[in-house]
Amino acid sequence: MREELKIPRSQFLTPNSELLTASAIVLVGGKSSRMGRPKALLPFNCEPLIVHTVRTLKQLFEEIVLVAAPDQELPPLLVKLVRDEVAHQGPVGGIYYGLRAAQAEACFVTSCDAPFLNLPLISYLVSQIVDFEVVVPYWQDRLQPLHAVYRRSVAPLLQAQLERGELRPIFLYQKVRTREVQAEEIRRFDPEGLSFRNLNGPADYQSALALWQEIRREKTKSTNERTSTTPLHSISVSNLFLTCTVELFGVARLKAKTDRVPLTLPAGANLGDAFAALATALPDLVGPVLTGDRRALMAGYTCNLNGTEFTRDPQTPIRFGDSLLILSSDAGG
Repeated sequence: MREELKIPRSQFLTPNSELLTASAIVLVGGKSSRMGRPKALLPFNCEPLIVHTVRTLKQLFEEIVLVAAPDQELPPLLVKLVRDEVAHQGPVGGIYYGLRAAQAEACFVTSCDAPFLNLPLISYLVSQIVDFEVVVPYWQDRLQPLHAVYRRSVAPLLQAQLERGELRPIFLYQKVRTREVQAEEIRRFDPEGLSFRNLNGPADYQSALALWQEIRREKTKSTNERTSTTPLHSISVSNLFLTCTVELFGVARLKAKTDRVPLTLPAGANLGDAFAALATALPDLVGPVLTGDRRALMAGYTCNLNGTEFTRDPQTPIRFGDSLLILSSDAGG
């Protein structure tokens, strides 16, 4: 039996098998003008929306920083609360004040009006920050700066933006190493992109309430004992995402121009998911080595799992720490 690797909350395993500490920042200081009332206090899942958001993030992060407007009223929460020094400076101001207050080197930033946070996707985003200053999803033809990961080291650049009146986070992305996470990566964790569903107005709010109830019914039906509000007392890597390593030999290595690729996959992934992730990392392999749908090997290639078995079946389960060896016929496969 394989032993699950347990890691503390707020520590994330990177593709290079390094542990990275992280905090969460929630921006709650918006005007809520289209909603007509404070979004943070909207009832959601039998509690204020901001309580629901903090409760969700607490499953991953020990430190949560709330950035509120100067006079904004909020319910009591076990978080670090900071206030905008200048009100309504937009997301750049909120991110800057949050980064300045956070203790961890990397911070996941979200807003208080995103009720469908996806913990495996958040874990994946944090894990990608190791070689970058910003990791930002690209969904529905636009970047998502309020569902992104920032290093604290970018805070001085954001401060300079505030002084110049540049209130859009994308100005930062042009100045630092930025990793854009594409839709095909996001769909491995969040197929419908619910993570990016915001509550801009009353219609969005009512629609989100209905969707939440539908999700709860489906979860209750499928598990009979767990609901979407069940807390996770011990976060395991295998509960959220898994990492594996792909080693390439022969023609595959020549096409990829590398011999080893670390992959991060959602929990429950199979060999087809690993091939799809490999195609994202090394698109030159599609055609010569991987099939056009990116989920299988071309004829003449095989995969060895952990040096013990050969398989080409895309449904083969992948476990945390697996080593996948892709060999072509000229490499003895």
